[in-house]
Amino acid sequence: MSLVNSWEEQGNFLFKYRGQFPVLLFLLAVPFLFLTDMVNDRDQIIWNSLSVFFSIIGFLIRFYTIGTTPKGTSGRNTKQQIADYLNSVGIYSTVRHPLYLGNYLIWIGIAIFTYNIYFIVIISLLFWLYYERIMFAEERFLEKKFGEEYVTWSNRIPAFIPSFKNYTKTSIPLSFKSILRREYAGILAAVIGFSFIDVVRIYVETNILNFTPVVLWVLLISLVLVFFLRSLKHYTNILTDKNRS
Repeated sequence: MSLVNSWEEQGNFLFKYRGQFPVLLFLLAVPFLFLTDMVNDRDQIIWNSLSVFFSIIGFLIRFYTIGTTPKGTSGRNTKQQIADYLNSVGIYSTVRHPLYLGNYLIWIGIAIFTYNIYFIVIISLLFWLYYERIMFAEERFLEKKFGEEYVTWSNRIPAFIPSFKNYTKTSIPLSFKSILRREYAGILAAVIGFSFIDVVRIYVETNILNFTPVVLWVLLISLVLVFFLRSLKHYTNILTDKNRS
């Protein structure tokens, strides 16, 4: 098998299981938390603020992408590559893989919450190695399907670091229904990630399994909201938008 075909095959496989990447992050965080020195209150505030900031920015990127992506495009697929036509306006006129950029910022925010710079670097490298194959497979699919249209667009738009020089406004209105229907699971996963690191850190410092009050309340509120949104999605049409996937 040629290297190109091998990368494409690996990318398609990883694409199907990309939702399991957070599990790897959680497991790797444990030994780093045991090896991380305690920090003072001032430094904790800085670390915590940065971690929340990066994760929020990541979610805002995902929200905007999901909320302005029409049905049947290359915007958000779960099991296989799907695209009836090419996304090239809105956020896709600034970066080719906005959802993966959002994912990186979310999980790097959680990595920052460990207070360990080495863990942040390692997660960044693992994320790049993992998603590089996925992006390669996705772009191969789009190039085969859209040909010169895709090549012309991809030559102008960066893969991962946004550039606004070619920004083209989308005519698609932001769909809050689509965001609520699609993103609640990701929010819960991120909150669980923060909570997991919080519990492990407290255990390392005190040998007691416990939550800090703020993290515990955020987790409980998130669980209630997710249960509510999931119920709306599966048992009502309130969050249904016929023009969105």
